[in-house]
Amino acid sequence: MALSDAACRAAKPGTKLKKLSDAGGLQLWVQPSGTRLWRVAYRYMGKQKLLSIGVYPLFSLAQARNVRDEAHRQLAAGIDPSQAKKDERARRENPDDTFKSVALEFVAKIKREGRAAATIVKKEWLLDFAYPTLGQKKCSEIKPIDVLRVLQDLETRGCHESARRLRSTVGAVIRYAIATARAEFDPTASLRGALTAPTVTPRSAITDAKKFGGLLRAIHGFDGHESTKACLKLIAILFPRPGELRTAEWSEFDFEADIWTIPASKTKMRREHRIYLPIQATAILQELRKTSGGGRLVFPGLKSVETPISENTLNGALRRLGFAQEEMTSHGFRASASTLLNMSGKWNPDAIERQLAHVEANQTRGAYARGDFWDERVSMMR
Repeated sequence: MALSDAACRAAKPGTKLKKLSDAGGLQLWVQPSGTRLWRVAYRYMGKQKLLSIGVYPLFSLAQARNVRDEAHRQLAAGIDPSQAKKDERARRENPDDTFKSVALEFVAKIKREGRAAATIVKKEWLLDFAYPTLGQKKCSEIKPIDVLRVLQDLETRGCHESARRLRSTVGAVIRYAIATARAEFDPTASLRGALTAPTVTPRSAITDAKKFGGLLRAIHGFDGHESTKACLKLIAILFPRPGELRTAEWSEFDFEADIWTIPASKTKMRREHRIYLPIQATAILQELRKTSGGGRLVFPGLKSVETPISENTLNGALRRLGFAQEEMTSHGFRASASTLLNMSGKWNPDAIERQLAHVEANQTRGAYARGDFWDERVSMMR
């Protein structure tokens, strides 16, 4: 039974320690001396552990629940709350303001916030380019020219887009340092316009109806792994972002309602997205379930049922089918769907955009177009 403020205030000490339980492992320990302490009981790596919060009523019931909820978020991200508390105390007592230390803190922070695993990997990959030059410099001492030298080194290799993204990532780390009182200005702000603008190449996609039909026939004749074939069929029918499909879990599918609910943590816009499952998709999934290994993932990798198929699996399959990189990509199925659905003239463009999980760029218009066009999208997917 959940605690109340009245119950906390009325808790009387006895001859032995009393433990009053709230939800989610939160406990109020009433000691024989009369001191009342907040604790959170949890399990990490198979071991029972305790997180100390503080003394009641200095920490109210509401504040203790907030700490408990944050501890649960840390556990979900694979972080030990007690260790995180110790690390935070150590940082306060011995602040480390080198760029690498702050960058590692920043990455840990966005992990706790639930950023997609692919995003985390890209951030870490980009920061590795900065560490040799900036890693041991104090954030407060980094100058625009220091960052520019790192970025120009990437540009000399022809990596213009990576240089642009690294400037943004370094800026995010420095702004985190500013927020935590370890720097005073962002040196990357002075570098706007200093880099070579990358040439943006749209992801290749087949947008001609007849050619797209040829692609579908080729997929149905694919002689590779059955789960890869099923994944290709589903991305053509449902056109989600490839990462959302390859990391899909069986718990996301409601076969009674014929709905796939992609959680906000997996979507690009961090908004939950629903996709109606037409009978073709349901049949593919039900057949796949018989051979997927009985784990949580719909598309487990070949080496482990706990990791999904790689980012390159679908593109590799398209190459094997004879479709070159310049002709079709796994992400291109979304452009194919958008183009062909719009060209049909049968559907409201806003319904198509909602089905693609796009967010209205015009904020004023978006405020008046909040409907998800669900009924029309169901007809569209059928």
